[in-house]
Amino acid sequence: MTEISALLQEDRRFPPSERWRTTANITDPGIYDRALADPEGFWDRFARELEWIAPWDAVLEWNPPHARWFVGGKLNVSANCLDRHVRTARRNKAAIVWEGEPGDRRTLTYWDLFREVSAFANVLKSLGVKRGERVALYLPLVPELAVAMLACARIGAVHSVVFGGFSAESLRDRINDAQAVLLVTADGGYRRGQVVPLKQTADEALAGAPSIKNVIVVQRHAGAPIPVDITEGRDHWYHRLMQHAGSSCEPEAMDAEDMLYILYTSGTTGKPKGIVHTTGGYLVGTYATTKWVFDLKEDDVYWCTADIGWVTGHSYVVYGPLANGATVLMYEGAPDWPHKDRFWEMIDRHGVTVFYTAPTAIRAFMRWGTEWPAKRRLDTLRLLGSVGEPINPEAWIWYHLNIGRERCPIVDTWWQTETGMIMITPLPGVTSTKPGSATRAFPGVAAEIRNAKGERIETGGGLLALTKPWPAMLRGIYGDPDRYLTQYWSRWTDGAYFTGDGARRDEDGFFWLLGRVDDVLNVAGHRLGTMEVESALVDHPTVAEAAVVGRSHEIKGQAVAAFVTLKEGFKPSDALAEALKEHVVRKIGAIARPDQILFSADLPKTRSGKIMRRLLRDIAEGKALGDTSTLADPAVVARLKTQYEEKEG
Repeated sequence: MTEISALLQEDRRFPPSERWRTTANITDPGIYDRALADPEGFWDRFARELEWIAPWDAVLEWNPPHARWFVGGKLNVSANCLDRHVRTARRNKAAIVWEGEPGDRRTLTYWDLFREVSAFANVLKSLGVKRGERVALYLPLVPELAVAMLACARIGAVHSVVFGGFSAESLRDRINDAQAVLLVTADGGYRRGQVVPLKQTADEALAGAPSIKNVIVVQRHAGAPIPVDITEGRDHWYHRLMQHAGSSCEPEAMDAEDMLYILYTSGTTGKPKGIVHTTGGYLVGTYATTKWVFDLKEDDVYWCTADIGWVTGHSYVVYGPLANGATVLMYEGAPDWPHKDRFWEMIDRHGVTVFYTAPTAIRAFMRWGTEWPAKRRLDTLRLLGSVGEPINPEAWIWYHLNIGRERCPIVDTWWQTETGMIMITPLPGVTSTKPGSATRAFPGVAAEIRNAKGERIETGGGLLALTKPWPAMLRGIYGDPDRYLTQYWSRWTDGAYFTGDGARRDEDGFFWLLGRVDDVLNVAGHRLGTMEVESALVDHPTVAEAAVVGRSHEIKGQAVAAFVTLKEGFKPSDALAEALKEHVVRKIGAIARPDQILFSADLPKTRSGKIMRRLLRDIAEGKALGDTSTLADPAVVARLKTQYEEKEG
């Protein structure tokens, strides 16, 4: 990727305060060199902080591209998240503080969670679920989802969480690919005041999923049950099964390399990939990164806003925080229901200290205006995080000023479903941050920039590579070993992992993520990262959010098409479109000038907040729209398509 450095040349620095340099969980900058010199020893020390049933014989066996971590070691993830805490003063500490969108609330202590998980583990066993069998979970963001995951881990079953916004077809495909024997779902959930009919969707999916023998149905709201069809002999109510389940269940001794879960992620071919994560290395990686990146203390209230249907929810709502004995806030609904300050109200009400959310959400907050966070104190916050995509500098600064009130470090994290754990991130007691940069690889992680030939680039832009194995790395694509090799390990011959992302490394060795390589535009022979053009647009004071795609052009090969959402108080006009085009030229250069700018009140996003650029490309190219079932609001695409066709016509 040719470097376009003008936009991402950031002179602002935010060093750790004296308090952070002295009180953070890690304060010694020398940890990077020590971890680089002995990465196996570095991860070994973290592993020893967990509870093992049997010790490991070797930290790592690496036969590229196949890794085995903590070889021969045995442990149980559920026991590390629960049992070892209930034997201490954490027994009566809040583990999960949950709030539903309608306002209902529950708190489960570590003792409560331990008993609930043990009981549900017994329920699974009573229905014939065996070690190694797959269990599909299709639930709203309720405590029972975490309970089901931990119960599967307790008995050695493999869970496959399917995001509650997926369609019946998507659910069916994932169940069939994993050959799941049991499904856990709910009568429904809540989103923006509406009921999401999960059981109804599940029934439609199960018409073509013969491997499912039993379905467990969680009653989301006992006071207002959602009508559902119950198939006798197959469907069982969660609360009724739990009434008769014993609250003691011995955890299985799992090999460190036993499968913990499968999580499906989108592929460029359109067929989802079942990413396989195992037990020991994954837990060590998520435990370590949660402890150091979020600097968790015993009295923290930690809130990661991700849905558990995505990997962020697996690693940094459930496994990493609970392994650290943290108090985790979970919220079921939308950030703007019933008002646009729902998040800020909840931070004040629950005393949240660590807040981890997505740049897409931050840009939505920017669009809604500063008056919403200004209504709230937000004085309990001490650390902010960003995850999911590159954060543009303007959004970073807005977050710093309006949410962090200029006192909270921001940890901008880069990682993937495949990596399992955070890979590039600041350490809040060590790193001087730069708005928009994920800064440095986590200690023990080896990352570099390469050109197309695989040659290392010290300073400049190119392809992001991971050059050494890491504990939480994926172990394969379920049922498709050939795809695992070709997707991630075939670009280079030296055993380096191809992330699929473009990045730039600056003179200080800091990484700037530029987005997916397949989100790269080739305009008249010049390669432009979509994130670069989007950041230039969002830099304009009228723009809240932008998504850029390429469309075919007979002369330039590709032309830049930009979909832009304005901040409240600004109206679309031809004059503004021209002004935005010129702004991009000033920020990057004439080659990046958008051919088209389409103003839109909304952009097509998944329920997790990720912009679906694939659908925007379909619109720009005049193609039939692909699958829209994962969108939070499929009608957005239809409106955009009509608007685009009218503009073109």
